[in-house]
Amino acid sequence: MTTVGLKPPQQHLGIAALREVWAIADDAGFDGCWVFDHLAPMGPDRTGDIFDGWTLLAAMAEATSRVRIGCLVSGNTNRHPGTFAKLAVTVDHLSGGRLDVGLGAGGDTMTDAMMGTPTPSAVERVERLAEACEILSLLWTRPVTDYRGRHYTLNGAISDPKPLQRPKPPLWLGSSGEKRGLRVVAEHADVWLSAALPGTEIAELQRLSAVLDTHCAAAGRDPAAIRRAVQFRLPSDADGAIRLAESYVEAGFTELALMPTGHDDVVKATEAAAKLLPRLRDLA
Repeated sequence: MTTVGLKPPQQHLGIAALREVWAIADDAGFDGCWVFDHLAPMGPDRTGDIFDGWTLLAAMAEATSRVRIGCLVSGNTNRHPGTFAKLAVTVDHLSGGRLDVGLGAGGDTMTDAMMGTPTPSAVERVERLAEACEILSLLWTRPVTDYRGRHYTLNGAISDPKPLQRPKPPLWLGSSGEKRGLRVVAEHADVWLSAALPGTEIAELQRLSAVLDTHCAAAGRDPAAIRRAVQFRLPSDADGAIRLAESYVEAGFTELALMPTGHDDVVKATEAAAKLLPRLRDLA
């Protein structure tokens, strides 16, 4: 089954427009609606307005009724896993159990520098991501958690309430690290999102997917248990957009996150994406 979600930008855009986009996503029948997790706008020019992703998710939970919501992806180094667990559970309850939890290793040298926060090495960030996945699972499912890791320690930690989704919300992990990152995905993810930039050649995404399969075998996990997701900018040409989406589906990606960006009017771009939804459903 192929799912189709929207990932509109939360930068250089007002709250009124975001509310319109969420309403379109909910009413048109999209499966998901996503935010991202950065302190400064993404792109060549990192100046201008940008809203916080998790605050927006809480608002989106109240402004919608059926579409699933989530963050692609939250930077693990932005918060302690215990804080993140509480954020996620709160939004899961606000949404009536519609949250998908997206998480990546994090690290943004530009925003880390401006906030005076060190950027850990890539190896350390992946180690922290692996520990965070373990901690989230424990906090979401156990009454009390003790944890001794290399980077995190929990002593008799309580975290209530538990998620509405039992035993826990689906975990989407973003990574393209062939040696360590994809191993963490193989061990913990329900869905893999490549951390490669939107527009990466499909052959490269397929190669990384095959690397993930190898890590699944080493971890004793069925590769089919991990769904494959891709996010991509939506061409303005309808037929071109369908052809692009079809190429991802044929390559084995079942979770499509459409990015209605690069347009003068994101609301109109979202409306155009909604008109494509029946054709996108046919790709399944």
